[in-house]
Amino acid sequence: MLMASAFSFSQEDSSVVKKDSLNIALLESYNKRLHEIENQRIADSLKKAELEDQIKTLKTTDNLKKEELQAQLLAINEKETQRILTKKARIDSLKNITKGFPVTGFFKDTLFLLYSKLGSFSPKDRAEAINRKLTLLADDITFDNNSLKIENAETTYDISMGSSIIMSVTETDALWNDSTKEKLAKTYRDILTHAILKYKEETNYLNLAKKIGLALLVIALIVILIKYISKFFNWTALKIQMQEDKKIKGIQVKNYTLFDAKRQINVLLLFNKIIKWITIITAIYIALPVLFGIFPWTEHFADTLIGYILRPVKNILISFWNYLPDLITIIVIVTIFRYILKGIKFLKDEIKRGNLQINGFYPDWAAPTYQIVRILLIAFTFVVIFPYLPGSDSPVFQGVSVFLGFLFTFGSAGSLSNVIAGLVLTYMRLFIIGDRVKIGDVVGDVIEKSVLVTRIRTAQNEIISIPNSSVMNSHTINFSSDATEKGLIIHTTVTIGYDVPWKDVYAALIDAALRTDLILKEPSPFVFQTGLEDFYVSYELNAYIRESNRQGTIYSHLRENIQDVFNERGIEIMSPHYRANRDGNASTIPSNYSEQSQNSINPEKS
Repeated sequence: MLMASAFSFSQEDSSVVKKDSLNIALLESYNKRLHEIENQRIADSLKKAELEDQIKTLKTTDNLKKEELQAQLLAINEKETQRILTKKARIDSLKNITKGFPVTGFFKDTLFLLYSKLGSFSPKDRAEAINRKLTLLADDITFDNNSLKIENAETTYDISMGSSIIMSVTETDALWNDSTKEKLAKTYRDILTHAILKYKEETNYLNLAKKIGLALLVIALIVILIKYISKFFNWTALKIQMQEDKKIKGIQVKNYTLFDAKRQINVLLLFNKIIKWITIITAIYIALPVLFGIFPWTEHFADTLIGYILRPVKNILISFWNYLPDLITIIVIVTIFRYILKGIKFLKDEIKRGNLQINGFYPDWAAPTYQIVRILLIAFTFVVIFPYLPGSDSPVFQGVSVFLGFLFTFGSAGSLSNVIAGLVLTYMRLFIIGDRVKIGDVVGDVIEKSVLVTRIRTAQNEIISIPNSSVMNSHTINFSSDATEKGLIIHTTVTIGYDVPWKDVYAALIDAALRTDLILKEPSPFVFQTGLEDFYVSYELNAYIRESNRQGTIYSHLRENIQDVFNERGIEIMSPHYRANRDGNASTIPSNYSEQSQNSINPEKS
């Protein structure tokens, strides 16, 4: 941190040095040119004086010579006027790019600035010399309002006290200040006189004693104020503690206790402490400018401290005022798009409820279509208001936007594929919530469809999440889509030997199907022979159901009934290979079924 601060200070110092160097270079270049002009002025002055002397010595009858000399004198005067205009134009061009060297008062305040050199003294040397002389004048007990005098020294106006010249005002100084030498000299004299007298007044013992007493009074008031601020916030802390389990009973969100009473008390006490210290620091900060303003040596600190607050506040207010038209534009745009979105939401609700019907547009498309339109509208709104956002043309703002876009694009590539697959699945209408489906090797009921995944509850009550992109890449079987209208066909296969007539098998299978609950009587069950193998015939029973979500139960009951019916009718469901090799062993049909089958064959015996 210290290294960073030192580095920043070194940068600031180097920039200041560069600016001062550039300023000095500009002034030196100008003063060099000024020196050349001054030499020419001196030569012209000598020539002018010589011509005036010659005119005075001419006889009254020598008119031709006199006119010639007067013409030369007029040319010199015009040249002098042109010189001053050129000099003034040059100075005006330098005013915006150069800064003068300050003559400072006793309290580090700038009295006036110097730009031009005088003889071998640069502007900086002149300013430092004047500052030193001011210090000596402040120690002179005889100094008063009339101590400084102005004297005309041909090319300059000198401000002096006694035999000591404090400073000289040149023609160039006057041009820099858009004034005359005499007028500027009087202005500088008044400024210097006022600065010295003010310093003498501020630093006499009586005033110093008053200021010290006033400073002590301000310090005492600050201490008292801090003491009572602390007492006040201690009192509020005590009041907060007294309200525990009374007015302060904690914060609950439904059945979850976010803050119990004790924790809420601690949070409020912390806020109370923070506000206390903010108030104390603010009071001290406000009091410091008053304290610094008492003494002239620290008065500039008061302006600096106040400036730390006023400048940011002023800049914020000016920036807000300048931004107000753009802010109103953003509010209008957002309001328009908000009501457009409300209108689209109303249409979505009407379509979803079935009140509004559009050919080829299904009600379950309403919600996802609304979300797509909503995202597009929000994105379009952002694009429209982007130019009106503060700092939108800033390279930093634009760089951050590009960086976030890069992260979103590459960091969510997989997620985006799932989102797109989810939208495609919605409009394909492969299944809805509650459908019994088979996706890949997973069979179960659809319990959730989101933009990223589809969740299925299996018959074993397992929740399986399948990414939508995987659903798109797999084959999907929907058992429920037509079950309620056309019925779902369930099927099971049995193999029976050639010794049992196929008609008896057909009748037994159909009878078993009709005994099974939830299997429809119409359309009636039917049987296919699916294979004539070496030792047996393969029979497939087909039956219609509507409750596709209960296939497991229906299949189980159907197979129970097949066993019962076949056993009752003496049809053994056994491997033909086993039966062919039987060596007198009993049938695998249970005895009770065997007796029933014999009775059915010989009813007279029963």
